[in-house]
Amino acid sequence: MIVTVTANPALDITYRVDELHVDAVNRVTAVASRAGGKGLNVARVLRCLDAEGVEGSGVPVIALGLAGGSCGEVLRADLDAAGIAHDLIQVEAETRRTVAVVDSRAGTVTLLSEPGARVSGGAWAALREQVRARLPEASVLVLSGSLPPGLPADAYAVLTMEAGRHGVPVVVDADGRALSLAVTARPEVVKPNAAELARATGLPDLADGSARLRRLGAGAVVASDGPGGLDADTPDGRWRAVPPQTLGGNPTGAGDAAVAAIALGLAKGWDWPRTLVHAAALSAAAVPAPLAGDVDLVAYRDNLTRVALQEKEPQCR
Repeated sequence: MIVTVTANPALDITYRVDELHVDAVNRVTAVASRAGGKGLNVARVLRCLDAEGVEGSGVPVIALGLAGGSCGEVLRADLDAAGIAHDLIQVEAETRRTVAVVDSRAGTVTLLSEPGARVSGGAWAALREQVRARLPEASVLVLSGSLPPGLPADAYAVLTMEAGRHGVPVVVDADGRALSLAVTARPEVVKPNAAELARATGLPDLADGSARLRRLGAGAVVASDGPGGLDADTPDGRWRAVPPQTLGGNPTGAGDAAVAAIALGLAKGWDWPRTLVHAAALSAAAVPAPLAGDVDLVAYRDNLTRVALQEKEPQCR
């Protein structure tokens, strides 16, 4: 079973406009809302692959995390409707909202993300115990997204060490101190985007930044570089996986789709080349889908035959 943790979930609201104008009235042409947050998006993608019987799927997934207030209830109802197994701890703090504004003409997405309300120390203790209880049945643990105020900055590091005691590989997709501290706990994979990698290491070059995170403790680093694909530094070699050119859409959940494929690869025991091809193909297939957490499965299957996997020269460390 793949276990995802979303400590700071959100009610994702997506507005679509013909053309976004700043400091002006914008008429919304379509609106949608759903349970969001990076770990929930990962769980949704895995559930979609499993439901459709896509090659290599068949690994059950459960979404853990914190949720509170009326938005938290909407999250739970939406996950139920989608058939996503979940166990979200009830907290007093209201679950945050995010707003994505998709400009159809320009093909851009503007994201407004609330930080999340402060949670209690009791919420952290409950989350830690909840994860610990699931580890004996877990094949992979995914720790994704930001931490709400009130959770310690080393929360992902602590959970990574808990997983290590059970022999469960961990995928971390985070930013800032949460990422930097998690790396020291030796997760199997970290999956920053290019900007997050630069912030964590102070190095603008993907190869240099990935090498530094591996020296600090990451087993492998898979850095997403937008349309440029995925740059991977692993114990078995270094690769870049470049997807075919994708249509415009909403790239908000593309990184989460890549994490879903990486988690699936770990659960299935795939080698790195196969995992990276699936990750790049699935990430690109998330862009034309209308909402984060969705993937275009026709595009995914087509992308699998067209991802360019380039092996890179070993790097002196």
